[in-house]
Formats: sequence, structure tokens, C-alpha cells
Amino acid sequence: MGMTRARHAGFGRNLGLAPLGLGAVALLLGACAEREVILPGKREPIDAVLSGSAPAEVEAEAVTDAARAITLPAQVANAEAPQGLGTQAFRTDHPSLGATLAPVWSVRIGQGDSRKHRIVADPVVAGGRVFTLDSLSTVSAVSTGGQLLWQRDVLPDGADDGDGTGGGLAADGDRLYVTTGFGALTALDADTGAELWTQDLNAPASGRPTVFGDLVYVVAGDDAGWALNKDTGRVAWQISSSESRTNVLGAPAPVVADGLTVFAFGSGEMQAVFSQGGLRRWDASVLGGRPGRALARIDDVTGRPVVADGVIYAANQAGRTIAVNAGSGARVWTAPEGAFGTVLPVAGSVFLVSDRNELLRLSAEDGSRIWGTALPQFVRDRPTRRSEIFAHHGPVLAGGRLLVASSDGSLRSFDPASGGLLGVTDIPAGATTAPVVAGQTLYLVNRKGDLIAYR
Repeated sequence: MGMTRARHAGFGRNLGLAPLGLGAVALLLGACAEREVILPGKREPIDAVLSGSAPAEVEAEAVTDAARAITLPAQVANAEAPQGLGTQAFRTDHPSLGATLAPVWSVRIGQGDSRKHRIVADPVVAGGRVFTLDSLSTVSAVSTGGQLLWQRDVLPDGADDGDGTGGGLAADGDRLYVTTGFGALTALDADTGAELWTQDLNAPASGRPTVFGDLVYVVAGDDAGWALNKDTGRVAWQISSSESRTNVLGAPAPVVADGLTVFAFGSGEMQAVFSQGGLRRWDASVLGGRPGRALARIDDVTGRPVVADGVIYAANQAGRTIAVNAGSGARVWTAPEGAFGTVLPVAGSVFLVSDRNELLRLSAEDGSRIWGTALPQFVRDRPTRRSEIFAHHGPVLAGGRLLVASSDGSLRSFDPASGGLLGVTDIPAGATTAPVVAGQTLYLVNRKGDLIAYR
């Protein structure tokens, strides 16, 4: 019995030590642990940055929008708009246009937008004709009075019209130059539509060409720049950039300024080369995006480069706009805004439609925001479904106001000083190209494939 009690007593003493050891460990761990820090500030849902509701970052970026006086250049009654706005030699900064607009005629120019095919070529106006390119590679010439003059299919031999889409137009003298998503550049007689020559570019050429001097410049495959003789189509020289697999349909037209030609590529690179030899002069990049947006992973230069007063302005759709010196490529400024269409510098300001569907006015001096006006965003604006976004084309300055043509069926006019809405004109079926102004008439193509003229 004594031995039994002794073993039990010993066992009891061991049990008594265990709680003391665990307590000591707990005290030590408690001494090492830090108190939970509650971060200050307003709580936001994790997807707030995508919803456009009220993310803190957006509020911090914005400044107080306010009207600011602007002195616009005098209106000019331009007869033609033969090429893109990027090269200053082809741009009328402020074309004349009436104070009110109404459609005066429309002409079917071919196939409109579909799930697989898009019209991306803005009309060009030259020699009393308006030239268009539909979504299936048909070129049309329409008189400025609304008569269809000729049509020409520029599909390569053996190609199916459903296999490619996209392209661009540039007029020069008695010739019209056409690029296509089938990887070809074709020269047509502007009077008859007859084919003069075709050059295979070995990659889709869905963007607009630029004709300057004796050469035609074009981007193919979003990673190669070409210079071709405009009379024969023979290749003068080529350049290349980094490959990119996340490109947007429709490459920007090359820009010519002071003996240099500037190409913008899908990788976000811009390369300036000497126009007559293709020797590289400088490189720049339009990189960076808006945090929290999937689109920020696409680096393509979608804000078409434009040169004005020795500075080139360009943007991507991810959330960046830049200004660089045209001669050296040195960065002048960077703004945290993207653009899908033309970046329009005029009168000390830069106007653009941003990646968040705002019509913006920035300072041309430092890129700071002056004002922003919201444009329609989602086609179905419901928390559970926001798959399609309205497309807005422009802006252009004409008749003392900014004009934006939209896929929601509206042609809107805005005050350049304040961003205030001045008027709305109906676009049947909605716009699929930017507006082009010539002869005091505004031209655009709608999503059904109709060329519409407004005066």
C-alpha cells in the first residue's frame, strides 16, 4: 500500500508540473506577439477600382475641374481631309462647320460591323470624293454630294472575305492607298478605282498608312514598320520592334515631322527614324497602366500619335499619355490617363477620350488635368453584367466646338473651355469611325456600313 501511494503521489506531482510549463510558454508567446494594427481610412470593396464608383485612388488623382479660357485658332474652310491628323502637314487645326448639324445624305458603302469584323478606317476626303473601307475590304468612292461613284474589292487572290478585317486609307494626288487585314498595301486610281500595284507585307496591316514625299509608311503586324515607293510599291526599307501578342485592331498611322518618321507599335514602343533611309534616331515608350484594371496589361499605342509645335503626343489604352520632343525623343511629361483614339493638341491644350470614357482636357505644357466630362460607359450598367462598353470616336475640333461620335447613337458637341455639353445629334445605328470634317461638312460611317454627311 505504501508503494502504491508513493507511485500515485509521484504521478500526481508530475501532473501538477504540466500546467505550470504550458502557462509559462503561453506567457512567453504572449510577450512576443504584437498587437493587431487596424489600418486607418475608409473601407472599400475589393472590386471598387473596377466599378468606377468611388475608389480612393481615383478621388486622389482628380483635381477640381474648372472652366479655363481658351483661344482657338481661326476657323479654316478646308476642302480636303486626305490623311490622318497625326502629321501636321495634313491637319487643319480648326475646320469650319455650321453651328447646328443635321444629316443631309447617307450612302451604303458595304458591310458594317459584326461579331468578327469591324470597320476601323476613318473616311478620307480628297478631289471632291469621300473614300471609305468597309469591314470586308471593299473600298468605295462617294461624291461630296452623296452619289456612289465606284467600288473596288481589294481582297488578295484566293482570299476569303471572312478571313480578315481592318485597314486604313490615305489619299495623295490622284491615288488612294489602302491597307488591309490580309497583309497588303494597294494603290488605286482615285478616279476609277483601278488597281495600280499591290505589295505583300507578310502580316496584317489593319492601320492607316501615311504618304509623305515619295514614300508610303505603314505598320504591319503591329511590330514592323515599312517604307515603300509610292509610285511602284517597291520596298525602300523596314524596321522592327519587340513582338507583342496583346494588340488592338487598327495600328496608328506613322507620323512625319522634321525629316523623321515616327512609328508606334503594339509593344508600346515608338521609334523615330530618318525618313529617307530608315536609320534610327530615337526610341520612346508609352508604358504603364491604371492599377486594378485588366486592360492595363495591353500596351498597344491606341492614342494615335500627333505632332504639334515640335512635340509628339501619344497614349495607350491602359492609362498613360505622354509628350516627347519630336527631334530627340526626350520625355516632356507623362499623364495618368489613357486614350483609345486621337490625342488632339490645340491651343495649349490636349483633348482626348480617356480609357475611362471621359472627354478630357489636359494642359499641353505639363499634362495636368483641366477638366473631364463623363461619357456613357457600359451598355448594360448592372452590377452583375458590364461586358460591353460604348465606343467613342474623336474628339475633333470644328466650328468652335469639340465633337465626339459614339456607338450609342449620338454625335455630341462640347465647349472646349469648360467641357459642357452644347448639343446632341442623332447617328442612326451608332458611329463606328471618327468624324472627319471637310467642305463645312462632317462625315462618319455608322455600324451598319452607311456613310453619313452632316451640315
